[in-house]
Amino acid sequence: MPNHLFLPGRFTRCGTLLLLLLGLCWSHGLAQTPPVQSPFEKEIQAFEASDRTNPPPKGAILFAGSSSIRKWTTLARDFAGMKVINRGFGGSQIADSTKFADRIILPYAPKVIVMYAGDNDIAAGKTADQVFADYQAFVEKIHARLPETRILFISIKPSLMRWKLKDQQIDANQKIAALKDPRLGFIDVYPAMLGPDGKPRPELFVEDGLHMSQAGYALWTRLIRPRLESLPENYDQRHK
Repeated sequence: MPNHLFLPGRFTRCGTLLLLLLGLCWSHGLAQTPPVQSPFEKEIQAFEASDRTNPPPKGAILFAGSSSIRKWTTLARDFAGMKVINRGFGGSQIADSTKFADRIILPYAPKVIVMYAGDNDIAAGKTADQVFADYQAFVEKIHARLPETRILFISIKPSLMRWKLKDQQIDANQKIAALKDPRLGFIDVYPAMLGPDGKPRPELFVEDGLHMSQAGYALWTRLIRPRLESLPENYDQRHK
């Protein structure tokens, strides 16, 4: 029988094999695709690397949140006499601190957490209700492991850049301030950051109108430090 009668079958078998090979290559390529990492992963890994060489003290006061915390380079000096840890990472939202709490908050078993976040959340389009719900989720995660830890929330600040968002910021602040739990506190920096004209004081910010200047951090220190000193957890530190 002539060989050409078998050609269609041969092509069919070759086509099937080709499709199988392509499928294997495609699935192999999928298997080799690395998972998408959080944009904050490198910062979190840097904290973990630092912890291995210079472990933070247990039972300290941990400052958490976004760039207003990360950029607080004078934190240790401003709170001299207190054991403080800075675990802020720029651009983060409340949910990010919740996500990474197992790696950069809970291992230190802080007695007090001072949090500044929510600013980026509202700028990203979240409502005051969403910010409030995210903060509640953060509190629940912390207290599930550290039920005695106090959490102090610094109010979302007014700023020149985000002044148009002031109504949502105030709404979120009011919701968080209304939480009734003796382990929670609210530090309202909002009024002190406004000038006589009712708008944000320019000297409290750097050129971008969002991040704070040294004067801004000095103001925050004056408002936050007395609240920390008044906590029973810090009695021993105050009376050394």
